Amino acid sequence: MASKKGNRIVIKLKSSESGHTYTTQKNRKNDSSRIELRRYDPILRRHVMYKETK
Repeated sequence: MASKKGNRIVIKLKSSESGHTYTTQKNRKNDSSRIELRRYDPILRRHVMYKETK
């Protein structure tokens, strides 16, 4: 049996100010564009913008 391709995919979020990355999931049906989140950067020890990368 072939498995169905799901709506949720694993994405990488890269910091806009350092090289740190997070991995998370997003629903490709609800969020078709690239997402940007404000997350904690442990290298800089403060919150910065993280952008989705390929």
